[in-house]
Amino acid sequence: MEFQGYKLLGFLLLLGSLSHSTAIAPRNVTASLNRNSFPAGFIFGTASASYQYEGAAKEGGKGPSIWDTYTHKYPDKIADGSNGDVAVDQYHRYKEDVGIMKEMNLDAYRFSISWPRILPKGKLSGGINREGIKYYSNLINELLGKGLKPFVTIFHWDLPQALEDEYGGF
Repeated sequence: MEFQGYKLLGFLLLLGSLSHSTAIAPRNVTASLNRNSFPAGFIFGTASASYQYEGAAKEGGKGPSIWDTYTHKYPDKIADGSNGDVAVDQYHRYKEDVGIMKEMNLDAYRFSISWPRILPKGKLSGGINREGIKYYSNLINELLGKGLKPFVTIFHWDLPQALEDEYGGF
């Protein structure tokens, strides 16, 4: 039985050789891509994950997440040895970030809420971090004020370290 992938590989190689042997001027294939390319009501937006964007790892009452612990304990496991302590500093620069989204003519922003920023010890019984609540409230108000729709991801893999320590994770 002939492996069907060889036909596809041959076809791709043929296409590649044609593009190098013919005198076709390169063109921007996204030049014609715009809002009219999508159905009415399509929501254009951007997205982020709290650990990768917020920074302020030890500010505003935030507790450590499993990623805070991991990246500090095993920096050699991260290609450039970086961590989320500062990230892109959205915690301090959210107004600027939302302004950029507005300038880009986006409709929405999907972001995750950092569990250890809201519940530093992982549970309600460990206390609610009012500063964390205020941060997300301010971010949402800024989005709404600029006409952007907020979409929230409740959990994006930043489990509070306290729950990892107590239960071994999920």
